[in-house]
Amino acid sequence: MSFFLRAGVLPRRFALAALVLAAALSAPPAWAMELPRARSVPGGVALVELGPALVAPQASVDGVPVLVNGRPGGWTAVVGVPLEAEPGERVLEVRREGEPAARVGFTVAPVRYAEQRLKVAPGKVDLSAQDLARHERERAHTAEVIATWSATAPDTLQLRQPVPGRRSGSFGLRRVFNDQPRKPHGGMDIAAPSGTPVVAPAAGRVIDTGDYFFNGHTVWLDHGKGLLTMYCHLSRIDVKVGDLVATGARIGAVGATGRATGPHLHWSVMLNRTMVDPALFLAGAGR
Repeated sequence: MSFFLRAGVLPRRFALAALVLAAALSAPPAWAMELPRARSVPGGVALVELGPALVAPQASVDGVPVLVNGRPGGWTAVVGVPLEAEPGERVLEVRREGEPAARVGFTVAPVRYAEQRLKVAPGKVDLSAQDLARHERERAHTAEVIATWSATAPDTLQLRQPVPGRRSGSFGLRRVFNDQPRKPHGGMDIAAPSGTPVVAPAAGRVIDTGDYFFNGHTVWLDHGKGLLTMYCHLSRIDVKVGDLVATGARIGAVGATGRATGPHLHWSVMLNRTMVDPALFLAGAGR
């Protein structure tokens, strides 16, 4: 590069751009974080390489923004794959500064999750008209929470376990309540005694709290760029909407509120409005 600059072969504006690019490639910025473990299956995370660019590309899937991580030497889209997704090809729409939109494909492999049969109070399965109306109101509100997108990037994509205890392999379970099939389980259950403190697995902002029919006392955190986490069945909530919490800050305590068979934490991780397996984000999971 220096030869061309001395010889005057490149116009000044191109020479400056080249110098900026060279500097950017040699110094990885703070937003180049360790990625979650890749598992491109329904309920998993696809890591889609987008190549180099001086400015981070914008990516979306089915019109929903996707978290992009990396540095000018190479960017990666971190894509949550819906549990209901069919195996096969999916497409990202990618926009790079000054270029037309491009389509980048990735493959979703098949996966088989286990089935679990549970007995709960009949009123938690066959809802009364009043409870059904409440659930519908709560579902509409939750859809608004799920659509949260903040421009600030997460501090990390490696999360700490929010409560000590035995982690079940419950994510993706096809649950059958009182012999009636329901949607797959969209989180990780962690067994712990009632009252055990629940802490933030990464820095974030509290975007919702409430007492929900199925989820009981619940807290939602926004970590940035579509990475959200949810904590359900709490015995108490120790934060309020708008609070900024640091990694390890207490947000509540384990309980058995809502539809629960005993004290435990239901922990969900969401990317681009999609529940994904929290185990892929646990610190040390690797890529």
